[in-house]
Amino acid sequence: MAVYDPDPAYGERFAEYVSHRGQVPFSAQAFTSLQGLKAYAKDHEIELLLIHSSVSAEEAEKIGAARVIRLAGEEEEYEEGGPVQIYKYQAADSMMREVMACYCSAEGDPVFAGVSGTGRIIGIYSPVNRCLKTSLALTMGQLMARDLKVLYLNLEDCSGLKHLTGEEYRGGLSELLYYYSQNEFNWGRLGSLVYTWGDLDYVPPVRYPEDLFQMTAQSMAELVERIARESAYEAVILDLGQFGAKALEVLEICDVVYMPVKEDCVSAAKIEEFEEYLLSSGHEPLKNRIQKLKLPYHCNPGRTDNYLEQLLWGELGDYTRQLLRKQP
Repeated sequence: MAVYDPDPAYGERFAEYVSHRGQVPFSAQAFTSLQGLKAYAKDHEIELLLIHSSVSAEEAEKIGAARVIRLAGEEEEYEEGGPVQIYKYQAADSMMREVMACYCSAEGDPVFAGVSGTGRIIGIYSPVNRCLKTSLALTMGQLMARDLKVLYLNLEDCSGLKHLTGEEYRGGLSELLYYYSQNEFNWGRLGSLVYTWGDLDYVPPVRYPEDLFQMTAQSMAELVERIARESAYEAVILDLGQFGAKALEVLEICDVVYMPVKEDCVSAAKIEEFEEYLLSSGHEPLKNRIQKLKLPYHCNPGRTDNYLEQLLWGELGDYTRQLLRKQP
């Protein structure tokens, strides 16, 4: 990816963001001189060019990039017949979603370099209700993302994540499942749906529960494995909630499964029944990858506007830090 903008701070910061995040399959090079960009293009193939709107469509085409996106300011009009245009003054992760959506919707098949990923898949699951599964997953994701590239996926039918983040989502897991079902999934499609909270990347949960139920357990497991294998993410955290009968097949692909438990007799009975089901269904080896956790009491003051930050600095945050230090 080449980024041309006369403002050195803009181009360099955006190129640095692209290279650091690993959200998209591009290395990024920033240019503040049009002549420098042209000289670079003579010796290098440019797959995707983001270019300042002051450059005409004709001049941009001469650079020879496979795809061109015009970076427009607030009051600029779209140049008829010119490159695709996006608004340049927006949050970097929002801009990258637009860039990847434009890239993948352009004519011709997008080109993505092969990636041999070894992303670790971490499952958070329990048959017990109200045991802090999502709180643990979000705490773990935020802490791990300080050192690694981490993607958080929530597979619950009603996650509440939109209200926790205060974000209005334009796309998410519903679209990702659709792309996969149509054999149109690739790293670029994933990048067009990734949002960021602090250092943690995540795909917003399904818009409607029906979208999740229409996906088979095998297809869901295959999709997660492809994300871990074909993207730059070093860890994928799966918040499965309960996920019903589909859970086992997805849990089988996890390198480790953290299972929050509670000490009351009803919760203990549910865990015992789940383990009996593992045995009767032929999934007994999965037990060796399940770590049962008795999480500390988590006091929720009732506010959602800063709940995700609160997770890091309470008892659950301290507990999760200790847990991660013990892991290989």
